[in-house]
Parts: sequence; C-alpha cells; structure tokens
Amino acid sequence: MTAAGTLVAGALAGMGVAAAPAATALTPPVAMTADELPTWQTNGIVWAMAQSEGVVFAGGTFSTVRPPGSGAGTNEQSAVNFAAFDAATGAPTDCHLSFTIGPGSTATVRALAVSPDGDTLYAGGYFSSVNGVQVNSLAAIDIATCTPVASFHPGISATVRALDVTADTVYMGGDFTTVAGQSRQYFAALTTAGALKAWDPQGDEPGRAVQAARDGTHVMIGGDFDTVGGSNSHALAVVDTGTGALTKAYPVGFFPATSVVKDITDDATGLYVANEGTGGGVFDGRTAFDLSDFDQRWRDTCLGATQSLAVYQTVLYSGSHAHDCSSMGAFPNQRRKHLLAQSVDDPKLLGWFPDTNDGLGESIGPRVMSVSSAGGKDYLWVGGEFTTVQGAPQQGLTRFSNGPDTGNPTTPEASAASLAAGQVKVSWQASLDDDDSALTYKVYRDGSSTPVYTTSGDSLPWVRPQLSFTDTGLTVGSTHSYRVSASDGTNTSPLSSTATATVASGSNSYAAAVLSDGANLYWRYDESGGTFAADASPADDNGDYVGGPSYRQSPGAVSGSSTAIGFNGSDQWVYSDRSHPRPAAYSVESWFRTTTTSGGKIVGFGNTTNGTSSQYDKHVYMTNNGRLVFGVYTGATNTVTSSAAYNNGAWHHVVATQGANGMRMYVDGTLVGSNPQTSSENYTGYWRAGGDNLNGWPDQPSSGYFSGQIDETAVYPSVLSAAQVANHFALASAPADTVTTLTPGEDTYVNAGAPSANYGTSGSLAVRGSSAYLSYLRFSLPPAPAGQTLKSAVLRVMTSSDPTAGTNDTVSVVPVTGAWTETGVAYNSRPALSPTVLGTLGGATTISTSYTVPLDVSQLTGSLGGSYALALTSTGTDAMWLWSRQAASQANGPRLVLTFGS
Repeated sequence: MTAAGTLVAGALAGMGVAAAPAATALTPPVAMTADELPTWQTNGIVWAMAQSEGVVFAGGTFSTVRPPGSGAGTNEQSAVNFAAFDAATGAPTDCHLSFTIGPGSTATVRALAVSPDGDTLYAGGYFSSVNGVQVNSLAAIDIATCTPVASFHPGISATVRALDVTADTVYMGGDFTTVAGQSRQYFAALTTAGALKAWDPQGDEPGRAVQAARDGTHVMIGGDFDTVGGSNSHALAVVDTGTGALTKAYPVGFFPATSVVKDITDDATGLYVANEGTGGGVFDGRTAFDLSDFDQRWRDTCLGATQSLAVYQTVLYSGSHAHDCSSMGAFPNQRRKHLLAQSVDDPKLLGWFPDTNDGLGESIGPRVMSVSSAGGKDYLWVGGEFTTVQGAPQQGLTRFSNGPDTGNPTTPEASAASLAAGQVKVSWQASLDDDDSALTYKVYRDGSSTPVYTTSGDSLPWVRPQLSFTDTGLTVGSTHSYRVSASDGTNTSPLSSTATATVASGSNSYAAAVLSDGANLYWRYDESGGTFAADASPADDNGDYVGGPSYRQSPGAVSGSSTAIGFNGSDQWVYSDRSHPRPAAYSVESWFRTTTTSGGKIVGFGNTTNGTSSQYDKHVYMTNNGRLVFGVYTGATNTVTSSAAYNNGAWHHVVATQGANGMRMYVDGTLVGSNPQTSSENYTGYWRAGGDNLNGWPDQPSSGYFSGQIDETAVYPSVLSAAQVANHFALASAPADTVTTLTPGEDTYVNAGAPSANYGTSGSLAVRGSSAYLSYLRFSLPPAPAGQTLKSAVLRVMTSSDPTAGTNDTVSVVPVTGAWTETGVAYNSRPALSPTVLGTLGGATTISTSYTVPLDVSQLTGSLGGSYALALTSTGTDAMWLWSRQAASQANGPRLVLTFGS
C-alpha cells in the first residue's frame, strides 16, 4: 500500500498551504502565546496601563480587585481606581493608591506613563486627590515609595486622557482647555516638576493620544479634532516638540470625518495609530507610519473600533472589536474578534487570536495594553471592559507571555471515501490554534502508531482549508480506518474520530462524471456529525455546517451508500470555507427533496458565512408553491422560473448555468428555462447550500432557508452542456455496486504436532509449513444480485496479539475439496485441498494488524448461492497466528468481502 498526498496550492490565499514549513510552537513573527495566565481581576473598567521594572500599573474606574477564578463580590480587596501588579505572577504588589473625587462625581484614571528613568509614574484622568493628597486630574507618583509627589500640582480644567513622558517633558491630551490658569486647547506639556511649558498645538476638539517620536524633535497627537493651530488636520497631526507647531498635517480625507484616533504607540522605525469610527463609511483600523517622514507605511481597513496598541518585537498587537475584515481579504462580517496581531511591516492579520467578550460600559472589550518583563520572561498585559477571556470568567485584566506555549490545536475532523478502484481519499479540516497558524498533521491507518502520511498546512479562524491525501494501492473490498492529529511542534491534539472507508472496485459512475466534468467544489454530505463538509473534488474546497443539520439522511439522491444532509428551514446551512471572486462562467448543481410550502434557498452565492448576506445572487431558490427560480443580480433581478412545482417529496436534480450563452436552468435533466443575461453582481463571496437572504427577489418565499434534504452539491468553473446535465441525471439512478461482508460459519485449524486434537473452539487460527498448521474457513456465499456479477473477492484476516503472530513466510489460500467440520476435524482427518491457489499473502509480519488477500473471482463465481471452504497453508517454518471467529473481539475475526456490480 502507498500513500499519495494532495494539498491544493492557494487553498489559503497567500499563506502557502502547499509549501508550509514544519510547525513551530509559535508561528513567526508571533512571539506571544495566546495562553491566558492567571491574573487578578477588577470589578470595573481598566482604562490605562504602564509598567516599570516588572511591575504593571493599572488605572480605571473600579473599586476592588480579586484573585483569578473568584466571582464578583468574593475575595475582594479595596483598590480605588488604581492597582499595581507583579508582572510575572499577576498578583497585587504592596503599592496601594486611591484616586478619588468629591461627592457627586465619579473619579477615574484614564492615562498612565512612566518616566524614562523609571522613577516616576504619571497618572491622568478625572480626580482631585491621591491617598488624600490634593491634585487636579494629574498626579506624579514616586514609584520607590508608592506616594504622590505633593509638589507636582498643576491645575487642569478637565479630564486628562493621554500621557507620554520624555526625560524633561510630560505631554498630555484630554478634555481640558486650561492648564495652570493658562489657555491650552486639549493638549499641553509640563516639565517633569509640573511647570507649564510653551508647547501648545491648539486642537479644536479633545485629545485622546500623544506619542513623542524617537527622533526627539516631533510629537504625534491624536483625538477628535479637525484643526491643529488653525490648520486642517483631522484626528492626527505631527507637531514640533518645543512649540507644538504643526509640522505634518493629515487633512480630512486621510481619515474620514467620522473617525477619530484613540491610541498611538511606536517602535524604533515608526509610529502606529488606532482609529474608531462612528456611522457609515468609517475607518476603524490601524495605520503604520514611517519615522523618517511620518508617511503612511500601511493601513488595514477592518471594521470594529481599535482602542489600544502595543509593539512586541516585530509584531503590533491591538485591542478592538473587529467584526469585518473582508476588505483585507480576511473574515466577512461575523462575531467580534477583540485581540489581533500584525507585522509592523505588513497589515496582513497574523495567527494570534485569543479573545475576550465585549463586557461592560460601551461593550468594546479591551481598552489598553502594556508589555512588561519579569523573571526572564516577557508579558503582554491587556485591560478593559471585558468580563471573560477565552470563554472563561475573567474581568478587567488578563495577560499573556512569550512562552511556553501550552495550548493544543483543536482536534481535526476527518472524512474518508473511496470513489476510485484501490484508493481512499482521506480529508480533514485544518485545525485551529490561537497562536499557531502553521500546523503539522499526521495521518494514521488501521490503528497503527506510525503515521502513513505527514504534511503541514496553514489555517486561521476564518479560513480552515481542507487538507487531504489519497491512499493508493489498496485491496478492493478491504476496509480501512484513519485518524488524524495536529501539532504545533510542541503540543499535539487528540486524534480525530475514526474515519472508515471500504475500498471500491471501480469508480462510482455519478461521482466520476461530476469530477470528470471539472467540479471544483463537490459536497457529498456523508459526514456523521461535526461542522466539516468534505469536498470530494481535487480543489479541497470544504464546507462548514452551521446550526447542526441532520446528518446521514438515507436514501441519498444517487445510487449507492452515499447519504444526504437535512436542513430545518430556519437556522441551518453549509458554506464554503474559502471565499471566491465573482465567477465569469459557472454551473451550480444540487439534488433536493422536500414537501415544504415555505420555499427557501437551495444553493447560492453570498458575501458572508454567518447570518444572512447583504449581497446575494447566483442562486436557486424554491417559492412557496414549489417552483424553482434561478436568479442573478445586475442592479435588477434577472431570473429563470420553472413552470412546474417540485415540492412533492421526491428527489429532484437542478443545474443552473451562466456564461456567454446566458442563463440556463435544468431540472431532472431537462432544460426548463433560459435568460440571455450574461453578467451578475460583482463581489467576493461564498457558496452556500440550505439558505440565505432572499429579500427583494421575485416570488420571495416565506423563508430564505430550505426545509428538506439536499445532496450532491457541486460547483463548476464552466458551463455544463445539456448533454452533461442529462448524463448526470441518468447516472444518479445507475445501479451501484453491492458490497457484502461475510463472516465464516465455521473456522478452525489443525496441528501436526497434536494430530488427534481438535481446535474448533479456539480463539486463534494458525498457519505453518514445517511441523504443519493449516487453517480452514467455511462461508455461505450469497447469490449475485439481479443484473450483477461478482467483481471482486477479498479475504481479510488479522494477526493476533501474540508476540510471534507475524510471519516472514508466504501464506496461500486454496479451495478445500474434502469434507470437514469445525468441531470434528483434526490433523489426522484433515480434508483434501485443491492445487489451485486463490490468492497469496506475504509480508504479514506485524502483530494485531489487519491484512487482506485478493482472491481469484473466477474460482468463486460458480459457488455463489452455496457453501465454500478455504484453507490457509504455508511451506515455511515461521508460524502465523490469526484471530478466529471465536475471538473475544469478533470484529477481529476473518471476513470475506464480495463486491457485485453490473
């Protein structure tokens, strides 16, 4: 037996699935794990963070902290809007500060920054005292003693929201308009002792971010403003470090008027900006700027406001509630993802996806990030509104480290099918690991601990492509089981559930026609559960089930053992894992069976995977009265409608094509209508079966979702001809092969060393030439089904668990011509054997292993409908021990697999 691997290049656009390197514990350049570490929690929102020498400072709007795992209100310690934590343990230090304000107001800490020498922590927000020391929305804290600096007491008229500190200057932004009694519109600078400096950018709306550039001569500011120093610069500007004069403007249009800047951070080469938008046409993503000229290096256009940024090594980490990154070639509108990673040189999303929930307040999730080092390790701290991390309760704070990586990849979902003689295609959906996009997969056959195939592939939460290999050289009629594991190089998933297939004696005629005609998506719906819909085509374009449909509905639409999928008409469907551009020419094919009077979409193209699409066409749907409609959208709907109804509970075949000859729809092999329209709506989308949006379409049914069974869905990159369609319809009812697996009615062995002994009740069989063992098996052969003949016969045996069960000798299978019975035969009374050899078995050297022997069909055909006895013989001296039908596990006993066909 041999294994031939097939991975489709381009299955994960730009990620190099076919040539992926072996997995490592973290996929570079990601260097932070996604494994959340035990961290104390707050009972409110964390707005600000800073760090110094292994201590992380957190400020916000909260009153207590509590240990990890403790619910709200339990094991709490007082912490009034501020707490300090050991970066390595996540536990509070002995630094306790209370930021308060008088009755009728709510104090909050909104910004924290540490001086370059690590001696002083500056805290901004809205408060009037720190541990009883009077301040005014800005305080300096001596870190060594954890006490406020009483002499640092500038008067600030409103909330401070942003801070950055250099060796001699404290830069700040916020809601204020006066500082130390002098006008300062939303931005100001102080000496480190608290004296007001001349720096005065003069924004016209509040400041939210400030970052001194590492060139020492510029400061980048961000916020809600439209002008800086009277000049047009919306939400972002670069100003002089000494005067605050505008040195680089970003007029409205660089960022939309509806977007503001929420955070700015930097590294040695550039600055990075986080945006939040409101309303339509917004910009919510991240932008990188080169330090040399402050020009844009890259921009991402994900939707879902970005609140916080942190750089670690060469990766930009961000906190947001990203929900639609389709404009980046990533995920369409779906459940929010709150933590993302990108290279500082490339906006492409990397494989790092720990997650929080939206949480409290504005329900945005993470609000702030900070990187700290302690005990030889580095930590990424995250604070915000969230109340869960990775699905488990954890409020306000969490942290991650640069190792070790302890999270396993998810368990693969696997499928196996034999559509060609002597072959089994094993397919599985790429696993998911929140900090490893490149994983290594191993495929195991028939319970072996040695993989038969190893490969690597990439995956991300929104694109988990199918990987596959074709196991070739298999014996027709033999049955094989497969399991798959995934590894990141350090952690390995559990093995997948077993996928089993019986090797076909020839190609399934219907499936062969679909594949021969060029299908590049072919879902046969033979899964028994899970979310993975295997693609039988060479393109490995798997589907993802939503809503838990009804699996393995029988009978399916075509002859044979393949099954169908059942949908409930409300919240179940399947979509292609891979997105597709608008096809220029295509055919979409499916079988369906229903009695619904609510209609629904059978198959179509839409721009999202979860929920209903906002762009949707190239679809076939059923109206309430059972008629079929094929439609495309070009600014108006263009349709082909059947005159007959097809909701009569029978299986029906529909094919819709569009190309240079316009639109065609065929039902049950016959053309039922056409339309000259050659175009359709242009968008990137996903093929879906079972339902999607139908708003605005002619004869819109009561439901966009189909209630009934669907089978054999295929998509082609070309227009099928009328002859091809008719051929598919005809082949669906062609007789399928009949595979019959027989257990022996009698089996035993004889022993020349004990010539009078009978072993009819033994759990074992034995074969050896010198000091002979011979084994006998008797089967009751069925007659051939009507219209079919015997195409193949395979004897399957399994070596026992005895350490010497395997053999290096060749074993022959021959007909038994003499009489014998299981309970009466002994070596002295052994039956005569035919000199004809039905088949031979060599290389059966491994214990507890299944082996198969193809038999000469011509020798068995004449005995169909009667009894047939076989003997296993050898001329060598190395005994083979097999399980008999009396073995404790009867499934390990001998089997004769007969395949009948036309």
